[in-house]
Amino acid sequence: MKAILLAGGSGTRLRPTTLDLNKHLLNVYNKPMIFYSLSVLMLAKIRNIILISDKNNLPCFKKFFGTGRDLGIKIKYLCQNKPNGIPEAFLIAKKEIQNSSTCLMLGDNFFFGQGMQELLLKGKNSQKGAFFYAYNVSHPENFAVVSRKNKKIELIEKPKNPKTNLAVPGIYFFDKNVVKHTRKLKKSKRNELEIVDLINEYIKVDNADYLEIGRGISWLDMGTFDDLNHCSNFVMTIENRQNYLIGSPEEIAFRNNWISKNQLNKISKKYNNSYGYYLRSL
Repeated sequence: MKAILLAGGSGTRLRPTTLDLNKHLLNVYNKPMIFYSLSVLMLAKIRNIILISDKNNLPCFKKFFGTGRDLGIKIKYLCQNKPNGIPEAFLIAKKEIQNSSTCLMLGDNFFFGQGMQELLLKGKNSQKGAFFYAYNVSHPENFAVVSRKNKKIELIEKPKNPKTNLAVPGIYFFDKNVVKHTRKLKKSKRNELEIVDLINEYIKVDNADYLEIGRGISWLDMGTFDDLNHCSNFVMTIENRQNYLIGSPEEIAFRNNWISKNQLNKISKKYNNSYGYYLRSL
């Protein structure tokens, strides 16, 4: 399986901060936002990753991760010239995807909690053409909402009268036919291709499924100033209280046995702070 890490967009909700900086490079407590989403893909044991961003910021991501070799992974960088909706990522990466199944991860989504890796592996190993998750929220009208009746799935973008409180987070698994289905899509009123429309293509032929995320796992969207602050405070509280890092690609690579103890020690010396001290303590 390959993964697409989508780190494009114009970050309009975070301006003026993002006028000259990609939002995925903003700090969330002690590490860049992109570290958290990359870590989720690594927890899912996915080593081939396609990072998509705009041409101005791709050099920054390359500076952070290079080829991915230091993390025991392989990263390919592709350019999105203009934000045309989430599913466009599959069209941009079609040559790299070829006949592979694909996980799509939005770079501004944060997941943390006991059992997260197990949930990810269920999605990765799903036999359905499209697999996604559902998360209980207070204001479902602000999200894509999923419901199920008599085994039939219904997925609606920002419904005025939601049938459930189950919102769809920004991580999805698709089979090798995802490019073919994406090509069927038409742009919405927002003049974008919509991820809901793509999933609904699979739902039409009864080839989609989802799993509800339980209470032990937190999902946060880091798309606004308040969300960014809430997430930073959350990470700070957990890390200071429990003495381990959240969203550290280096630690996950080490625990996955993708890099050696010596490699981890070498990486840790780049960080002359608590982050580096923690990595050395492993």
